[in-house]
Parts: sequence; C-alpha cells; structure tokens
Amino acid sequence: MGSRLVQLLGPARANSPVAAGLADGVRSLVLDGRLSVGERLPSERALASELGRSRATVTAAYDRLEAAGYVSRVHGAGTRVALPHASRPVASSASTEVDFTISSTGSTPGLHEATLRALPRLASLRGGSGYSLPGLSELRERVAARYRERGVPTSADEIIITSGAMHGFALVLATLARPGRIALVEQPTFPHAIDALRRAGQRLVTTPVSPDGWDARHLSTTLLESRPHLAYLVPDFHNPTGATFPEAERDRLVATARAAGTTLVVDETCAELNIDRPDTPSPMAAFGDVITLGSMSKVAWGGLRVGWIRASRELVDRILAVRPTIDLGTAPLEQCITMELFEDVPALQRAMAARLAAGRDAVESGLTHLPPLLMPSTPGGLAVWIDLQEPVSTALSLAAHEHGLRIPPGPRFSASGVLERYLRIPITLEPEVTADGMRRLAGAWRDLHETGPLRGAVRHLTVV
Repeated sequence: MGSRLVQLLGPARANSPVAAGLADGVRSLVLDGRLSVGERLPSERALASELGRSRATVTAAYDRLEAAGYVSRVHGAGTRVALPHASRPVASSASTEVDFTISSTGSTPGLHEATLRALPRLASLRGGSGYSLPGLSELRERVAARYRERGVPTSADEIIITSGAMHGFALVLATLARPGRIALVEQPTFPHAIDALRRAGQRLVTTPVSPDGWDARHLSTTLLESRPHLAYLVPDFHNPTGATFPEAERDRLVATARAAGTTLVVDETCAELNIDRPDTPSPMAAFGDVITLGSMSKVAWGGLRVGWIRASRELVDRILAVRPTIDLGTAPLEQCITMELFEDVPALQRAMAARLAAGRDAVESGLTHLPPLLMPSTPGGLAVWIDLQEPVSTALSLAAHEHGLRIPPGPRFSASGVLERYLRIPITLEPEVTADGMRRLAGAWRDLHETGPLRGAVRHLTVV
C-alpha cells in the first residue's frame, strides 16, 4: 500500500513529470486541509521510489515547497507540512479571509427561541442516564412522521438519531463495509464521503453526474458489471452539481441495485434545500429498501449536529450493536432543540430558500467580473458547479489563496483526480461575503491569465 501522500495526490498529480507540478499538487492538498500541519511526508528517496521519479525531481519539489513555507525540513526529523508565516497582501481591502470551502449557512431564524423552548424538555430527561443509542423516542417518531408526510411509511424503530449525516454514514460503514470491497460513488460528489469510504478500505468505482443529471445507462451498467456492495448517492440537489435524480428513474435505479446485490446509501441532507424547483420527487426510500441519511444541520445550522439513519429494522439492530464502539449516543440537548424545530418545518424551508436565493444571486452577479464562465441552472442545494471552460481549477484555487480566498478545486470532489474544469462556489453565505469572495476570485483569475505563474505546472495536472 502506498503512502498517504501519493494516495491523496492521485494518479494525475503523482505522475507529474516535473518538480513544479508535484509541488503544486502538495501545496493544493495543504491548502485544502487534506494534509495536516505537522504531518510527516515521505523522505525524498522513498517518495522518488514510490512515484518512479528521479530523486532530483522530488528534491526540487520539496525545495520549492520549503521556499514557499509549505514544508519544514529538519535534519533527523524529516520533512513536515507547514504553512507560510506570511503571505502576499490580499488584493481585497478586507483583512480577513473569505472561506468558500464550507457550504453551510449561519443559524436559521428561530434557532435561539427553539433552544430556549428546549430547556424544559431537556430538564425532564435528567432522571435518566442521558445515554441513548437509538436516540430520543419522541424525536425518532417525529423523524418517522416526516417520512410519512413525504409518502414513505416509516416507524420510529426504523430510525436512529445520529450526530449529523456523516456520523450516520460512519456508522453504516462500520456495520457493512469490509476492506477491499467495491463501492460506487458519483463523480463529482461530497468529498468527505470519498474520504470515509477510503478510510474503510473500499475500492471506488465512479459514475458521472453533471448539472443536467446522471447518465442513467452508465449508472445501471456500472452497478450490474461492477456489482459494488454499496453505492453512495446524493439524489436531491446533488452536492456539488445541484442536480435532482428524476422520479421516473428512481424505481428503475432501486430495482437495478437490488439485482446487482448493491445496498443504496442515499444522502438526503440537501433534500429540503429547495429554492424554486417546480416539483418535489418522492424519496428514494419510496421505491424500495435503501438506507437513507438525513440531517438538520443544512436546513437549520451547521453547528446543530443532529442527523438520522432510516433503515430496515434488521439493519437498525445491526448498527446499534456496532454503535457503542464508536459513541454512546447523540447529545440530548441537540435532540431537544431539533424536536422544537420540527414543529414548523415549512418556516425553516422558507427561510432557507430566501437565503439560498440571495446567495445564488450574489454568485451570478459576481460572475460579471469574470469571463463568460458557465453557471448552470441551480434550483436549490448548497452551491453552484461552475464550468471554467478550461482545466485550471487547481491553479485558480492556488491563486485565490494569495487573494485571501479559500476555495477547493474541482478535483477535491473527484475520486480519481479529474474535474479540473470545474469549481464549486457556495450559495450559503451572506450576499456581501459572497460578493467579496467573487471579487477576490476575479483577481485570482486575472493573475492566473495575465502573469500565468502556475499555468505550466497545471498542464501536467490536467486529466480532463
């Protein structure tokens, strides 16, 4: 098994024939947070051997990174990840960074009041231990009722309350995943889902998604030929493309997965984030036995770490048997607050729709400062998936950092290092913050195309 650095670089970056390309690949991983400050990197000799490159190339790459402040090299302690102590002044007059890496909103109106109303409910629980593996029975019933409202018969014993959707996914993987098995993911998809699958030792196969939707034939063929033991899908306001899987094809997909012996894990964290989509398709669970992940974090506040798993009773029992090895239940206070928020889901949806519409408008307006990039129709979700029309996403991300803008490059949403033509821009931030970030992005674009400091290196990273 190769080093973590080479796994993160992916084949396109790892195979870069020049030091500049390798250095920029490592720098992108540092800025993206996938390499941690202080983390030890392979020695020059070991990395050269692993990549099949000359030691001189690796040494030159490390020299570049050290000169820029992205690694520190101490005799006897090896090469470790670092961050520059000082960078070029940002182009904006603002002194703080704009962070486009996180697609999450501030708290929804009413969260403070819901928290206050939740306190008596919490006080009523003080006589118990405070631990509950499946979650508070009242909240499980309320989540089940929400599924019934959406047309899916569900009982409380088919629900597990979790500390967010990703925690739920971790519980599912701890129960079902075995190292070396095949798992299917969309490309692009939510980066942390890719990370979780790889951490569980899964071998990934991909199926393409664009703002226009899924390639249904490719998806079906991949399921039937690769026969993955599970598939992770985001069918509603897909992250990051914003696409929605057509209701007319959902029944066929569930049937194909069943024929392939594949367990569908459906992430519905974005399902309530509608701005102006005319129709709301039935949940995937309405068409067969799938595992569904849900969350209150996107529609209420990212800091409210409450989610859920909807699954068969048999699988719920299996997950609950595994859960004590990971945690002992979700915090009661957050569950009590979520109960209060469930009292008026339509109000949450209206507030979120208005916020997302304003964010979408801010991105569209900001694109007027950039060349004619392609912004797809975005009827809901967390972000817009911009087509840059040339493979410069990593280079643009690196240039944006020099303007005080943190934005992940397209390959971060890929399982194989592709998608250099694309960039995800969140629509979840306050409009004025988004406008500031778009101005910084425009400055980075000008730097990239006028001075071209990274273009030669980026060509070696391009795989689309």
